[in-house]
Amino acid sequence: ELAASTAELWKNGLAGWGQGPDRVRRYNDACERLIFTPGAGHGIPITVLKSFDAPPAELREDRDAFGQRVSSAVSGLLALLGIDADPVRSREHIFLSNVLTGAWQAGKDLDIAEMIREIQQPPFQRVGVMDLESFFPAKDRQALAMDLNNLLASPSFAGWMQGQPLDVKQLLHNEEGKPRLSIISIAHLDDAQRMFFVTILLNEVLAWMRTQPGTGSLRALVYMDEVYGYFPPVSNPPSKQPMLTLLKQARAFGVGCVLATQNPVDLDYKGLSNCGTWLLGRLQTERDKARVIEGLEGASAQAGSTFDKRAMEATLAALGSRVFLMNNVHEDAPRVFHTRWAMSYLSGPLARGQIQRLMDPVRDRFAPPGAGEADPSNPGAPAAVAAAGSRLPIVPSDIPQRFVACVEPPPRGSKLEYRPGLVGSAKLHYVKASAGVDVWRDAWASKCFNERVPDGLWAESVVADRAPHLLEGPEYQDDDVRFAHPPADLLTAKHYKGYGRELRDHLYQSQRLVLHTCEELDEASRPGEGEADFRQRIAHRAAELGAKELAEIQAGFAAKLKKAEEKIAKKQAYYDEQKSQFWGRLGGLVWLVVELALSAFGGKKTRRRSSSTVTAARSAATERGQANRAKLALDEALADRDALLQEQADAVEEAKRAYTADTLPLETVEIGPRKSDIDVGQVVLAWLPHQVSAAGAATPLY
Repeated sequence: ELAASTAELWKNGLAGWGQGPDRVRRYNDACERLIFTPGAGHGIPITVLKSFDAPPAELREDRDAFGQRVSSAVSGLLALLGIDADPVRSREHIFLSNVLTGAWQAGKDLDIAEMIREIQQPPFQRVGVMDLESFFPAKDRQALAMDLNNLLASPSFAGWMQGQPLDVKQLLHNEEGKPRLSIISIAHLDDAQRMFFVTILLNEVLAWMRTQPGTGSLRALVYMDEVYGYFPPVSNPPSKQPMLTLLKQARAFGVGCVLATQNPVDLDYKGLSNCGTWLLGRLQTERDKARVIEGLEGASAQAGSTFDKRAMEATLAALGSRVFLMNNVHEDAPRVFHTRWAMSYLSGPLARGQIQRLMDPVRDRFAPPGAGEADPSNPGAPAAVAAAGSRLPIVPSDIPQRFVACVEPPPRGSKLEYRPGLVGSAKLHYVKASAGVDVWRDAWASKCFNERVPDGLWAESVVADRAPHLLEGPEYQDDDVRFAHPPADLLTAKHYKGYGRELRDHLYQSQRLVLHTCEELDEASRPGEGEADFRQRIAHRAAELGAKELAEIQAGFAAKLKKAEEKIAKKQAYYDEQKSQFWGRLGGLVWLVVELALSAFGGKKTRRRSSSTVTAARSAATERGQANRAKLALDEALADRDALLQEQADAVEEAKRAYTADTLPLETVEIGPRKSDIDVGQVVLAWLPHQVSAAGAATPLY
């Protein structure tokens, strides 16, 4: 049906293609016909809302053309949202134009999700000479972002984000280079959606056109039926500017434009004057005739040809049914022709079911990989929303968000995933007069969340006395970086005051200022000073006091040792004396024994000498006992001295140990913050980087 209808529509312009069925067959072989349906699946779906792609460099360098592209794209988007925005006076239009201009000039494509993010947190702080908040406050930007988010989340708009990319090159030729007749049906769309799509399509044609070299032959043909409302003479819809640009400039690039309407007053007079060929049927009103005459006259003047106004009026008045006037500014005079009779069984425009039946055999060739896949955690969400889940989620503009920097780059073979959490700051006041403490300390608490915000959300948070390295944007932004979706509670701005109160309670209960005291030195550590630093600080004083203590010990034992030495000397002298007397007595005894033996050998009487010998032996024994007792007394004195020396050595060792910084006994004192003085700062939504291995194991990188 499509082949036959298309052949009948075009056969009058296909000379030399044969007659009847032969003509149809040759036409079918020469051109591939496709019906695209944006926002619907009954034809071949075509992606429109997925991305506002940056125009090519050639267009970005042309300031006028680039400005027109930005203006029409923004106007089309706002028209889709139901916002009638003037490019000069509407702050929504001006604001979005600045957003698109900044992104496109940097060669960056913007999809709807990224545009919502840029609306909430624009990359600029001034619009014109006014600051951003005065020109477009955050509350109003949030409302605009919500409108776009509703568009993104609506299941009825899922079809706008699925299908073939809107690529003019693919609309004109397939992968094998075969020409295409791309029919884009917008009959199923409402007026706002039609205006948006037509604007985007014309802009894409302009962008493609400017990448082509100039030529004098026809390269492509843009044909639009029922142009009413898209190119009006008075109002300025988004589609008007790109269409006028095509009419003015497209011929130089080999692109022809065909516009069809039932009433000439539907067309802007500037566009009419740029049309070189006119095909006119019977006109019903004088107003239509006047507009046509005016347009023909302007076109002739622009082409430098003569124009006979009276003759043209007479010709137009004489046109009958199925009789047309063709006026070509490059020919000497207009021509009147009759259309051929053509047998056709067409009942009218193709219905949705007919379009679907015609495109079913080829639709699979145009299905992109993963089309139609949904988020398992949200089966009702459109596939586009599920695909956007791997990117930075949309956060309301009144919720501050920061990105925690990685302490080290993620290793190769792993992926980086940012997970949502909270980071809060506070100032804590510690006071204890008895310890001489009155100090303020900074505290930073961070906590990562997975699926929900639990009760006692700060219970397992990490509290540090230094701020984490927070960034305004993600440190890594390649395609492999993923973002986990935050719990719903973290996306509600009014909850953050409660998070601040809970942080105050948690810090009051958990945070203690730990001090170390040394009783021996009467010293205490300073706030924030660790035990090792405290011991190092008091090491010098401990050494000084240790030296003083050693001197006192040495002095105390010196007198005792002197007395002990004197006692030893006295005992030694007495012992020597007793030992000398013993040896003297022993020598006398030996002599008496010798004499007694000699006397007995000589026969002399020895009675008297025997008694003397006994006396001498008794005296020697006595002296021996006295010498032994003197020796015991000397040994006792030496033992007392040795004990005193050992006592001195023990006292010295104890003093050294007592006054060594590493072994000094310390006591720990804990001081809680004063609750009334806890000053909680800003609590922000934080994105915490994690390294995710191939097995799915996550390791914090912060």
